[in-house]
Amino acid sequence: MPIDGKPIKGRGAAVQVANRFLKHSYGVVHWEGIDEVEEDDRRTRYVVENPKTIVNKVVSPDLPMSWSINPYQGCEHGCAYCYARPTHEYWGYGAGLDFERIIILKRNAPEVLRQTLMNRKWLPEPIMFSGNTDCYQPVERKEEITRRMLEICLEFKQPVGMITKNALILRDLDILSEMAQLGIASVAISLTTLNEDLRRVMEPRTSTGANRVRTIEALTQAGVPTMAMIAPIIPALNTDEVPALLQAAGDAGALGAGYTIVRTNGAVKPVFDNWVHEHFPDRASKVIAQVSEMHGGSMNDSQYGRRMKGEGAFARNIDQLFKITHKRVFAGRRVPALRTDLFRRPEVGQLDLFR
Repeated sequence: MPIDGKPIKGRGAAVQVANRFLKHSYGVVHWEGIDEVEEDDRRTRYVVENPKTIVNKVVSPDLPMSWSINPYQGCEHGCAYCYARPTHEYWGYGAGLDFERIIILKRNAPEVLRQTLMNRKWLPEPIMFSGNTDCYQPVERKEEITRRMLEICLEFKQPVGMITKNALILRDLDILSEMAQLGIASVAISLTTLNEDLRRVMEPRTSTGANRVRTIEALTQAGVPTMAMIAPIIPALNTDEVPALLQAAGDAGALGAGYTIVRTNGAVKPVFDNWVHEHFPDRASKVIAQVSEMHGGSMNDSQYGRRMKGEGAFARNIDQLFKITHKRVFAGRRVPALRTDLFRRPEVGQLDLFR
């Protein structure tokens, strides 16, 4: 439900999207008058859950890893384009404002991860942190769920990949650098724009683009293999920044980069449409038309292959621009594959002392 069509400071969404699984929804029609709400209703709320599993199987030819971990559901970063927004509907919340102001904390995640790695059926395939929502979103500073899980992964020598757009990852540089020395950790930093005016409205509660570049540099200097994810690329908004973003990442020491084209799956579409019309009314129609053209005429694209990179003239232009710049910036560099042969369960390590 729209909220007077006005953006909310510090939020990416300005709409409360109805949950497709629920018959009834709620929202605020006007901030004034009889529908005026208490200020607390605009603050982030945290809900604790205790899942029985924490490592998720990834079945997608578009993604490089077979397993993912998400210590949080919902994300306070508030990116209007986030493909993970519809997952909040499975928890009984909306994909709009609810997604960024009702955050589910999985405080037992470290204990569940340990149980998973102790299971004899577990094979040490690499696990991606943040396959859905950012594991270094603001609440991680206090909760430290991600850090505790990294400590367990180091103990077991479990290989991990991290992806984030928050400089908070540098807090865990001690663990990541030790894992990197063993060849069992790599990081991808999401680098979307160096234009602060754009970042403030597109990714309101994230680290600045400049801080993300500095994060790449700090990780690289500590010996952690790091790449940049130029994602998502949004026509008429950040397309022209692709060469500069790749160059900035390369100058900071990144070993490579990848990219994706924006897609607005499911309930993301009304959030994104509202956002782009609100903040960029002069080019909103152009943005939506070009995104749609790259996704077979529909912004709600779920077709493997096309959903990440798009198709058609616009997609080919972006792909060529990216590849030409990438070849120039990252010549001779590559992100090494993660080792899996070092994995050990604690009790196995103890028995080995007597052999």
